[in-house]
Amino acid sequence: PAEIIEKVQRPPPLCRPAVSADQAPLECIHLMKECWSEQPEKRPTIDQVFDQFKSINKGRKTNIIDSMLRMLEQYSSNLEDLIRERTEELEIEKQKTDKLLTQMLPPSVAEALKMGTPVEPEYFEEVTLYFSDIVGFTTISAMSEPIEVVDLLNDLYTLFDAIIGSHDVYKVETIGDAYMVASGLPKRNGNRHAGEIANMSLDILSSVGTFKMRHMPEVPVRIRIGLHSG
Repeated sequence: PAEIIEKVQRPPPLCRPAVSADQAPLECIHLMKECWSEQPEKRPTIDQVFDQFKSINKGRKTNIIDSMLRMLEQYSSNLEDLIRERTEELEIEKQKTDKLLTQMLPPSVAEALKMGTPVEPEYFEEVTLYFSDIVGFTTISAMSEPIEVVDLLNDLYTLFDAIIGSHDVYKVETIGDAYMVASGLPKRNGNRHAGEIANMSLDILSSVGTFKMRHMPEVPVRIRIGLHSG
């Protein structure tokens, strides 16, 4: 091998094997000589070589080398597709996780948790809190199927979520029929927190007046609202 490499590296003369017509099909010998061309643009590409081999075989059983090349080519293509698919799935799941995290926690806290940094407790001097619950929720639940209760809460809080989006407030959490919102945190807004929560409460109260339960549209929905500033 060392002698062959030396001859290939330092022509002339050009180092080419001698292959007689009885040692290989003439088409293969011709293709081999095309691949030797000193002009790169005249050499066939790997795909062209593969296509010519298929043409030379003319449907006959291919040799083991051709089969290996084809298997490797197919495996490489399938592996690239699989990696691309798994990467896309991973990105989608990451987006879902990030979205869920920001829904549960303030953005600054969520970012700190994702970065692995400790979250320091923060003191807020001025905030206003909002609490509300559904009047007679226990009675309504007793008269409803479980899925009907879920639909009621989902419809009502989807309505609330749309309203609070136009106010400088932050939804802390919902537990059962309780809905908790704060203003003045996690972003401080001076002394506007009380007005933001009050205006939001009036908008929510107004929207509840026209709200109807799917399974009991004739029963009016009333909510109890409490505010606290401090």
